[in-house]
Amino acid sequence: MTVTATIRIQEADFDVAAEIAGLSKGRTDVGAVVSFSGICRGSEQGEPIAALTLEHYPGMAEAEIARHADEAMARWPLQGLTIIHRFGRIAPGENIVLVVTASAHRQAAFEAAEFLMDYLKTNAPFWKREESARGTSWIEAQGHDDAATARWTKS
Repeated sequence: MTVTATIRIQEADFDVAAEIAGLSKGRTDVGAVVSFSGICRGSEQGEPIAALTLEHYPGMAEAEIARHADEAMARWPLQGLTIIHRFGRIAPGENIVLVVTASAHRQAAFEAAEFLMDYLKTNAPFWKREESARGTSWIEAQGHDDAATARWTKS
């Protein structure tokens, strides 16, 4: 069977279960499906958050994510891959991102999903602005996020 890769950047919410089912339905070559869904938190460091607003450059963001998806498919034996990232204003409790990887074996599915999420968290071309009682502020990647991404760099 062929490897299926789906990448979508969209304003609308998504159904995690439907996306997993869509990737694995009818596949007898898939023995493991790993999913990660990122959800907007309602607070950061004890301070309430009203919403996050995510911005991106259409076309460029898809191309960059596709480049990393291609790298994941080259590094691990995947049978399928779905990446969905939302943009626009996202309220606490709403979905932000979904990565689903499918492979014959669990280790490849886990590692590929982790690799892709580390990339999306630190280097994907999205800009995040947080709304709170203090006003709005842009969010930068944290040091621990950069360390997580660095472990995937080939020496």
